[in-house]
Amino acid sequence: MFDRHADAVFRYCLSRTGSWQDAEDIVSVTFLEAWRQRTRLTLERKSILPWLLGVATNSVRNRARSVRRHEQFLRQLPHAAVEPDHSSSIADRVDAENLVKELLDGAGNLTRGERDALLLCTVNGYSYLEAAEALQVRVGTIRSRVNRAKTKLRAAAVASPLLLAEQNNPVESRQS
Repeated sequence: MFDRHADAVFRYCLSRTGSWQDAEDIVSVTFLEAWRQRTRLTLERKSILPWLLGVATNSVRNRARSVRRHEQFLRQLPHAAVEPDHSSSIADRVDAENLVKELLDGAGNLTRGERDALLLCTVNGYSYLEAAEALQVRVGTIRSRVNRAKTKLRAAAVASPLLLAEQNNPVESRQS
């Protein structure tokens, strides 16, 4: 199950978080939950992927809530200056993360439901039915959310220097 679906879950988590490390952590949590639920889980479809994406969605939300609480705590503490790491491999990863974050920031005026539907269907290539199962909503809701999200993004489209520079250099996959 992990070998079959890990890359798909990772791409979805990366598109949601914008962070390689967070995406890897959430993939681990997702498959740990799948292992914990293995005796109680009954599949209604051929694939477990929609259920895994639903678990990943909840894990992303839990992670965001934890990060927010942690940042609130850290704001109360005195901070020391952080020295940047200048290794080229880290710089490449940071550039890729910045590209993903900028793409996500461009979707800032989308509702959470529109964003989830758009990421699942358009970015990660899942069918409306799979996205509906993962998000536990009706297929028609997914169709309308994707349509509204595309309309909003077209209206807010602004050429980004980072996106223009990265046009011929796609974000590398998890396995690279």
